[in-house]
Amino acid sequence: MTNARVELLTGRLAEKALRRLVGQWGPIADFELVVIVLPINVVSLATLDWIGRHHSPGVGTCRIIIPGLCQGNLETLGQKWTILVERGPEDYRDLPEFFKLAANPVDLSRHSIQVLAEINHAQTLSLNEILNQAQIWRNHGADLMDLGVDPGGPWTGVSDAVKALKDDGHRVSIDSFDSTEVAIAVAAGAELVLSVNQFNREKAPDWGVEVVAIPDHPAELSTLWNTVEFLQAKGVSHRLDPILEPIGHGFGASLLRYVETRKRYSDAAIMMGIGNLTEMTQVDSAGVNFLLLALCQEWNITSILTTEVAGWCHNSVKECERIRRVVFHSIGEGVVPKRLDAGLVVVGESKRRKTEPGALDEIAGCLTDKNVRIFAENGQIEVMNGHFRFSGEDPFLLFEKIQAIETMNPAHAFYLGYEMAKAVTALTLGKQYRQDAALNWGHLTVPEKTHLKNRNSREIL
Repeated sequence: MTNARVELLTGRLAEKALRRLVGQWGPIADFELVVIVLPINVVSLATLDWIGRHHSPGVGTCRIIIPGLCQGNLETLGQKWTILVERGPEDYRDLPEFFKLAANPVDLSRHSIQVLAEINHAQTLSLNEILNQAQIWRNHGADLMDLGVDPGGPWTGVSDAVKALKDDGHRVSIDSFDSTEVAIAVAAGAELVLSVNQFNREKAPDWGVEVVAIPDHPAELSTLWNTVEFLQAKGVSHRLDPILEPIGHGFGASLLRYVETRKRYSDAAIMMGIGNLTEMTQVDSAGVNFLLLALCQEWNITSILTTEVAGWCHNSVKECERIRRVVFHSIGEGVVPKRLDAGLVVVGESKRRKTEPGALDEIAGCLTDKNVRIFAENGQIEVMNGHFRFSGEDPFLLFEKIQAIETMNPAHAFYLGYEMAKAVTALTLGKQYRQDAALNWGHLTVPEKTHLKNRNSREIL
């Protein structure tokens, strides 16, 4: 251990539990961990100004960690103390991982897979609807907007749609087998055509843009080879898509066709339309997207086409943007994709922490005020303050018990109901519950902030 001193600021209620953790983990750290207990039950409720008035760093301190829920500008304290001040994890039990990640950050800035987001049934949408959807997907990481057009065209508004997208700074592809429709879209600025086979490839040289070559029928790869030979002979830039099939319709065999295509064309650009699987599989899309993009990364498939029609795929673009970075790092560095991006765990929980035996008894024994603390442990909701302690599975019964003892105003009643609803959700899904903090929904988590403004109605641990 070095002489570097790191202070962990906490309140009275979390002191014993934090000291136990430091006692278990601190000896193996390469710095000295010191627990500093401030004169407040829950330091997360303190302002940084209050912390600055009630604490001075010890001699030799080089770093101070405050709880993750503390609000305010850390630079203020850093300048006051001339020491590095950091906001730690919201849960003290995550401190060992926090220090590990702080020392060895993972670089997820790079990727090699282009995300095409298909705007389905584009001809039925207004220009504003198309632009709004494209803006959302651009914010979620899509690289190119694909106008998916239903058969029966040509769509007379395709030129306006492409121009509007281009004017708004988007890259555009056109997904249509109508040659007239495609020609209009290309003239307006579309840079990629999905898709061509023997039935429309004769027009491809006239368009002057890159096209996606597909087989005449998914199971007939030889027809894909024929189209590729035609495009090569005509000097048409192209990428290949052997066509991914849904489960129950040749899914496994279609994967093997991607392998065969890569073996035959070792340097060719290949695309995978992953929406064919995600939209046809009624399961949350993140896991399916992850496996498909991992295969794409391994097989050097550099573009994917996805969409968000089915409810279980409604975050597919955002998922793919994150996943492509994780699989790039995982496969490039030869590491399993674990502890790289916890944001991809939405329904489950990356870190399930149980309160140590006796810890709730310790907390209950310290309470003297009326502020209600809520916990969700071992299938039970537990509520306590300086006057009562109840536990059970039914929040309605717990609320009745509280009402029988204490009178509460509507705002506090709403607060308790809201928190217990979160606790029930956490118990149902196996999530970690922490009072006054949002449940962890991965990359979909929306932080809770407004509840911390009313500090007189409750405290948090």
